[in-house]
Amino acid sequence: MGRRLADVSEEFLQFWRERHLSTLTTVRPDGTPHVVPVGVTLDVETATARVISSGTSHKVRQIRAAGPGGAQVAVCQVDGRRWSTLQGVAVVRDEPEVVADAERRYEQRYKKPRENPSRVVIEISVTKVLGNA
Repeated sequence: MGRRLADVSEEFLQFWRERHLSTLTTVRPDGTPHVVPVGVTLDVETATARVISSGTSHKVRQIRAAGPGGAQVAVCQVDGRRWSTLQGVAVVRDEPEVVADAERRYEQRYKKPRENPSRVVIEISVTKVLGNA
């Protein structure tokens, strides 16, 4: 059974602050999963996970193809026996201030992202939390 972000522990929050690579899972039109490695940042206050990406990537095209209502996705990170999955609805944002904010968040968790003039942000409204972290 999943939890809401409002119900998570400090241990969970720390796990999502530590530097861990994650995976993003989207669903292709034929129903098969598309899983790729990504960096994810999590804003618990707004229940928003963010992934920066090139606007031409397959994952971005799939989310955009889902329409304005967004696409169901999951992001997951694992560290030994600790794991956590965030499920929610993703949309693609390309406003310069939104991209800059996501880049700052990414830099805090990982490192300064390389320059990418076609960068966009996959914003995930987190609806469910799974895992043991």
